[in-house]
Amino acid sequence: MNKSNSTIVFLLLVALSGLLVLQSCQIQKLKITKLRCDYMYNPIGIDAASPRFTWNYERISSSDFKQGYVQLMLSKDKYALEKEISDDVWCSKVLSTEVPFVTMDSSYVLEPHTVYYWKVIVKDKNGAKKVLSPINQFETAFMKNLRWQAKWISDNEDMNTSLAPMLRKSFEINSKKQIEKARLYISAAGYYDVSINGSPVSENIFLAPGYTHYDKRNLYNTYDVTPLIKHGTNVITSVLGNGFYNAFAPVATWNFEQARWRNRASMISELHITYKDETKDIIVTDSTWKVSSSGPYLRNNIYSGDTYDANKEIDGWTKPIFDDSMWERARIMEAPSENLLAETEPKIKKIKEIKPISIKSFGDTVFVYDFGVNMTGVCQLKVRCEQGTRIEMQHGELLNSDGRLEMRNLDIYYKPLPGLAFQTDVFISNGRSCVFTPRFSYKGFQYVEVRSSRPIHLDKANITAFNFHSDLTRVGRFSCSNELLNRIWEAANQSYLCNIMSIPTDCPQREKNGWTADAHVTMDLGLLNFDGIRFYEKWIDDIIDNQTEDGRISGIIPSSGWGYDDWIGPVWDAAMFIVPMSLYNYYGDSQSIRKIYNTCEKYLSYLATREDNDGCVTYGIGDWVPYKTQTPTEYTTLCYYYLDNLYMSQFSDVLGRDGKKYKDKAEKLKNIINRKYLDLHKNIYANGSQTSLAIALYLGIVPRELEQKVADNLYRIVKENNGYLDFGVIGSKTVLRMLSKYGYAEISYQMASKEEEPSWGAWVKKGFTTMPETWTLSPEFRDASINHMFLGDINAWMYNVLAGINFDSENPGFKHIIIQPHFVEGLNWVKGEYYSVKGLIRSEWKRMEGHVLLEVEIPINTTATIEIADQKIPVSGGKHAFKF
Repeated sequence: MNKSNSTIVFLLLVALSGLLVLQSCQIQKLKITKLRCDYMYNPIGIDAASPRFTWNYERISSSDFKQGYVQLMLSKDKYALEKEISDDVWCSKVLSTEVPFVTMDSSYVLEPHTVYYWKVIVKDKNGAKKVLSPINQFETAFMKNLRWQAKWISDNEDMNTSLAPMLRKSFEINSKKQIEKARLYISAAGYYDVSINGSPVSENIFLAPGYTHYDKRNLYNTYDVTPLIKHGTNVITSVLGNGFYNAFAPVATWNFEQARWRNRASMISELHITYKDETKDIIVTDSTWKVSSSGPYLRNNIYSGDTYDANKEIDGWTKPIFDDSMWERARIMEAPSENLLAETEPKIKKIKEIKPISIKSFGDTVFVYDFGVNMTGVCQLKVRCEQGTRIEMQHGELLNSDGRLEMRNLDIYYKPLPGLAFQTDVFISNGRSCVFTPRFSYKGFQYVEVRSSRPIHLDKANITAFNFHSDLTRVGRFSCSNELLNRIWEAANQSYLCNIMSIPTDCPQREKNGWTADAHVTMDLGLLNFDGIRFYEKWIDDIIDNQTEDGRISGIIPSSGWGYDDWIGPVWDAAMFIVPMSLYNYYGDSQSIRKIYNTCEKYLSYLATREDNDGCVTYGIGDWVPYKTQTPTEYTTLCYYYLDNLYMSQFSDVLGRDGKKYKDKAEKLKNIINRKYLDLHKNIYANGSQTSLAIALYLGIVPRELEQKVADNLYRIVKENNGYLDFGVIGSKTVLRMLSKYGYAEISYQMASKEEEPSWGAWVKKGFTTMPETWTLSPEFRDASINHMFLGDINAWMYNVLAGINFDSENPGFKHIIIQPHFVEGLNWVKGEYYSVKGLIRSEWKRMEGHVLLEVEIPINTTATIEIADQKIPVSGGKHAFKF
């Protein structure tokens, strides 16, 4: 059967963790580290009534620590917490080792706008001497139950006016009072760009707050602005951008200009200034604010860009000393929704500045910049030229043969209007030295074509790319001896990050939409490389808000109403099950399951109305963008209908609910699939495509006694295709994995390492630094973005199969870890590490003198099983080495 690890000769376990020490001493050799509140370090702006507290253990010296119990201690008084004075300290119930973290219960009510200090007490399984964590803190915001004093405000223009609202409020600070702290709470329908006394509050933050269904939910941000407040006269200023809230021009396909929430961009904010004498001033948005729309932002559009006329800059308007007496009073706006909630997902942040690697001029009015990598963000322009010179910066992913920008692969869905070219920022010079940084749009690009209305001189120093996306913390690393795989891994990560913009998008240029399958098929890629729980929890809220009364969800989330059509369907909709299940598997946290359960229940009731006489649901998209062979859509839809019910039964188990009807339904659907699509003579499913066999194996639909036979046939059809892939999105998630699982890791590696089309390697050989939308590009450049993430699960396959790092679904949150590396021919070494919610997991192997050396690191307070061929070796937390 050509199993990849059948040649193992011997196994030797070498313990690297040192000599045993007395149990009573073990607990003293332990540190509690990485304490987080709701997965954030010392956050401000918490409004969760029951925040979650997590931490890791760090070994100081040799120990085999197992957590016995843990207790949370919390107080508003840090001194009381240090001394553990019972009257001023709240203590949680004592929790056992089975609990992955502490969640505050309802017995203690957190107060708004309050700093809390917390620590945990831990004992080992034998009740040895307790260990105290360091003291950390968090700060609450409005806590949902406290009403805002502020009002939503805007200028007095119509929502169809393209000019950006400018808002301003002066206030006085008593010089006799000492400032203890200052917090700015702010939201916008659309985006804000806010300053205090001329200093940007959010200089490196872009496109805040996060994009939502604005009529269902709005998010606010909290900033520590203490250093910006001074005695005497102060001023808050803000410019507002439209984003997806006010798409005033019908330039895109997805009907955002018809959004039910659409209105003039507006803002709400409260500045809370607390003094050392415990008094407080609150500066709120209301009709006393001054507004104008005569500033330099002539227009901003999320799909086009920003148009900025430096001749209309208002000198000094962001400074305290400015006469705004001629400005109008602000207009009170109706709140976009009834829900104004703290945003806890990572903000969209400038990650780095990237200089161009080359510039090519076409005369003295056209210049093309190459930044060497496909990215998301904007370009900052530094220029001095003749007054009135119009400079356009258009962003794209490809160049024509003549070196000019090629846009046909991107602007297929764009409907240009005068002054609104696709992915184009416009700057109009005032004749002075200027710096222009677009604030209210973003682009996907590697190249920027600069066109000017008059001759100008530009060089590399004139333009810098600001690369930004949601600021997710990296938690995974992979590398191996095959440089092609390393570059594929990097390209998949780059595509993923380019599509993390407060929602998981499909592409960062022409659509910017939260396509549901794009998100769920890349969950492993995302979570193995980045700490994504807060990001996806926010998007789960968006899914809940997206559901219609009859139970449907749209193919893009958020949506203004587009995408509820039958042509999208259940394979895409499965995001509502796969995303929370993935968070549960990776973090051991059931909050997302609890939150979305009723939404899933309602959706399955809707799908039941779409069944045919055989009990099948068959509509929608299937294996999107296949290379050649199309797997029958009715088959893949039915497979995911089964998965929905299977996961719903598991959700019920997690929450202690009765899920029998879902379990029975899943079993019934499995039987229907096998009766209708399984050829018992040939041991193939549906039309025998690579995807059709792999998805049945991946979802556990194949009868156990036939699994290897179906896998053998999968191997056969891949082999007959000379080891080349022939699938789309679903196959990209399942084929490599199922070949590897059933003994054919060698051919899955060969498939992954191909350099000719169709393959991931072919993209790398073409010089792409991100992952294209299709296996081969159309010669006409039609419908082929170079920055999609939905074919990128090969990145996660490298962790799971080559390095062998896997979660155990029976022990979610990496309480138990499965290490199952595959020593495939063609690789000399592999290094993989993943910083899980429990701590660092590391798996490295290399060939040496006829042997394979495997080193594994497992977090303290966890266990693992090393699986090599048919051998299973249990290990506990620590470092271990094996020789094969």
